[in-house]
Amino acid sequence: MSCGPPIGETRPVVAARPGTRVFAGTVVGDVMDVVTTIADLRAALAPARARGAAVGFVPTMGYLHDGHLTLARWARRDAEVAVASIFVNPTQFGPDEDFSTYPRDLERDRALLADVGIDLLFAPSVEEMYPTPLRTFVEVPHLSSILLGAMRPGHFRGVATVVAKLFGIVQPSRAYFGEKDYQQVMVIRRMVQDLSLPVEIVPVPTVRDADGLALSSRNVYLTADQRRAALRLNQALAEAKTAVERGITNPAALEDHVSRFIAEEPLAKIDLVAVRDADTLADPGDQLPDRILVQLFVRFGRAQLLDHIVIPRPDGGGR
Repeated sequence: MSCGPPIGETRPVVAARPGTRVFAGTVVGDVMDVVTTIADLRAALAPARARGAAVGFVPTMGYLHDGHLTLARWARRDAEVAVASIFVNPTQFGPDEDFSTYPRDLERDRALLADVGIDLLFAPSVEEMYPTPLRTFVEVPHLSSILLGAMRPGHFRGVATVVAKLFGIVQPSRAYFGEKDYQQVMVIRRMVQDLSLPVEIVPVPTVRDADGLALSSRNVYLTADQRRAALRLNQALAEAKTAVERGITNPAALEDHVSRFIAEEPLAKIDLVAVRDADTLADPGDQLPDRILVQLFVRFGRAQLLDHIVIPRPDGGGR
């Protein structure tokens, strides 16, 4: 079973596949079915499964932006049947986080997904996904407890559990995840590997606005001043790449350099600047690894923003 290419590698932009397509045994155009129950989803997919159709799956929490739609375009290109889900999952939010205020707009999202050619949208309620108190969890202990996981205890357990449940419901051939959530992709890949789940995990490069800010549903929280200040993140990643190319070799020194650069922006509140091995998330010690991950988690007002870069070691050690 393949889990897809290494995270952080450059891949081409993909457009939605034009024309009609076959779903549930019927040729359709711009029609997208929306279902809210597990039983209805399984019934809708049954004809496609009977003929052995490949299913591409894009799990989201909604309030979609072009990053999500890029995932949907990849699924539309790769699979005979493209499925997306919208579910704001309460088990991945901490008690003081923004579950109740997380932005939601199902009708807007439905129209956007239909426009890029998604065949089927699964939009369950919390009661549908968790009809009784949850007593079973999926956890990838080490990868879930470091970096962002250390600051958000239980977050990746909630992510792994809901993704495993969605995989069991949808049974996709491939599932698409944005690389902006780099650690999340690593957690899900390890879960799939360890549990021998028959799904290929396809990481899709981060999508950015023209000014370099990584797209995020939480960007809606930013004021105009905070939005301008948040550009410091992409600038800091470029600064990290320049520092590596100029010969910095000590991970702690690189972390300090990037932290000081971000701290020059007064609206930025740093939660995390970390240099890790991009393939394992391991602390590299006193020498930069072959593929260098620089991971940022920085707050601007209410918005908690993630960003990262993967830098090949300039002496040729990177792949």
